[in-house]
Amino acid sequence: MTFGRTNGPARPVTLSLRGRALRLLSQREHSRAELATKLRPHCEAADELDDLLADLEAKGWLDDKRASDSLVHRKSGRFGAARIKQDLQAKGLSPDLIASALEGLQASEAGRALSVWQKKFGMLAETPAGRAKQMRFLLARGFSAGVVGRVVSGRAVEDEANVPGERLGRASFTEGDDSAAVPHAAED
Repeated sequence: MTFGRTNGPARPVTLSLRGRALRLLSQREHSRAELATKLRPHCEAADELDDLLADLEAKGWLDDKRASDSLVHRKSGRFGAARIKQDLQAKGLSPDLIASALEGLQASEAGRALSVWQKKFGMLAETPAGRAKQMRFLLARGFSAGVVGRVVSGRAVEDEANVPGERLGRASFTEGDDSAAVPHAAED
């Protein structure tokens, strides 16, 4: 008894340019420049690609604003504004669109960095090497140096709780000037 195909090996299905574009757009949002880059090797004429992209935009299936919003939504919980900006630039989006997409991220940068830090580490580092490791991790995720410094020193926890001098790990922290936290021994 035979199951499945019996007439030889499976032949690869070649999709039309429109079929390839729709397959890519069904997986996630793409910018116009990103979709053009992916489709260019499969088209025979440059005007064919431009016509297809214009048609997809006219039908509302291709939208740079929606692509930028989608990327920001997917990555904002794990990455800082600098990393997200770099990803938006790599998608070939306009500087104005990138600036508008990043407006809301600056205000939530400290809270997002604190959330990522708590998930990975959970407590303040006791050694300078441990603090350096935590700082490298957050900087590689695209968070700004000022935010990283506040999170790793424990000041961001205080900012979130709005309770100055709250106990954190081994010591509590007070804010001197905005550039550095001054640790002091926890009082019992």
